[in-house]
Amino acid sequence: MVRQAVQLIRKHGGVVVCDAETARLADVEAETFTKPSSLARNVQLLVVCGGDGTMLRVVREMHGATTPLFGINVGRLGFLTAVPSQQIREAFAKIFSGEYSIESRPLIEATGFARGVKIQQSALNDLVISRGAIPRMIELEVSINGEIVTRYRCDGLIVSSPTGSTAYSLSAGGAIISPDANVFAITPICPHTLSNRSVIVGLESKIQVKVVSEKVDTTISADGQVQIDLDAGDVITIQRNRRSVRLLHLAGTSFFDTVRRKLHWSGSNV
Repeated sequence: MVRQAVQLIRKHGGVVVCDAETARLADVEAETFTKPSSLARNVQLLVVCGGDGTMLRVVREMHGATTPLFGINVGRLGFLTAVPSQQIREAFAKIFSGEYSIESRPLIEATGFARGVKIQQSALNDLVISRGAIPRMIELEVSINGEIVTRYRCDGLIVSSPTGSTAYSLSAGGAIISPDANVFAITPICPHTLSNRSVIVGLESKIQVKVVSEKVDTTISADGQVQIDLDAGDVITIQRNRRSVRLLHLAGTSFFDTVRRKLHWSGSNV
């Protein structure tokens, strides 16, 4: 797939630059950069072949570079890598003829102290505070802009960006949110109280989560890429990050078109 993408880019007059590891694995002859962040700062478009997990990893490795990303799906579901691998010939034809748009997606971040150590983690999809390996519920106190909302007894809590609404949050019963909606979704995982439901708050809100449980291992993860242990009494603040990620979308595609196809909703031709 990578070699095919390289051929198509060169066919349309583009210059291929690659990260060293991908070039080695795909046997591609091109100028290379060791660090993905350096690569991102030296190209006009970053093409990512893989699934949504690959896209999330690349976003983290870009370290704030504003280069647009274009995802080719060779994984399974693929909301971020929305173009199927079978359609890359048509996709690159559209890109080089200017039939695309660039969409900005906000990042979210978690700050605070974990076991006395200062942390700062950013995510495109979600930040998840959850129990450890032992299957026991944890207790989390949630405040929004200084006002206590509730205490959740649950397996965990997902704080999702609009982009992440179709990821873990959706599996836990959260709403599907249009990516242009400036909101967070706060979704408990298997809450002990059945009346606990996903809560939607403004993206400018400041969400604080305090770990109340004392005898259950608790962790926080960012996009499933990084996991950090927490102790009772640790308070994590979640808010919008000042940075964003830019995604390339082909003309004739949309978020809800992707939702219809991926989730096999009525009206899909798949």
